[in-house]
Amino acid sequence: MNKQVNISNQTQKSQKKTDRRVRKTKEALRHCLAELLKTEKINDISVKELTDMADINRGTFYLHYRDVFDLLEQLENELMAELELTLNRFDSAQMKARPSRLFEEVFKLISENSDLVEILLGENGDIHFVSCLLEVIRNKCLSDFMEDFRAKDSEHFDIYYNYIIHGCLGIVRYWLSNGLNESPGELAKILEKIIQDGIRGMT
Repeated sequence: MNKQVNISNQTQKSQKKTDRRVRKTKEALRHCLAELLKTEKINDISVKELTDMADINRGTFYLHYRDVFDLLEQLENELMAELELTLNRFDSAQMKARPSRLFEEVFKLISENSDLVEILLGENGDIHFVSCLLEVIRNKCLSDFMEDFRAKDSEHFDIYYNYIIHGCLGIVRYWLSNGLNESPGELAKILEKIIQDGIRGMT
């Protein structure tokens, strides 16, 4: 019995050690990809360049990813999944009553992943990621705010909607490029005021 317990404990320790190594490897690749994307387009980055920079052999890379595009896609999917989880913690009533709470959680997530998000929204970023992000902002963050306006001016609804959505994206880009000077809470309150004042002005 004791032997079985010891074997089980050894297996768990080994698994944890392996998991830590995998996390460390993926984090190194993520960091290096973000650095390379500051000066290069994704099409120009090779697995060799990336693994040399991360000090990881190519065999280890291919255990987790097919190529550099697959690495970027997985990073984007993980980030979008985290964003969805964050947004889904708030229902429509909470969003309407106090949207700054949701915005603060979103900005916290962006801050924690600022190196990657800044690249994805920048010159060498991914248009598909930006499109997905805009769609999430539209469907999850702004839809409740805009329903009253849709009823009053459905003809021009999409024009105003796109103006607000791209304004939100511009605020995020500004925040990232200026070193996250404002706290997530401060920026959330600013965005809440901009959106609420803007919608009141349009209606």
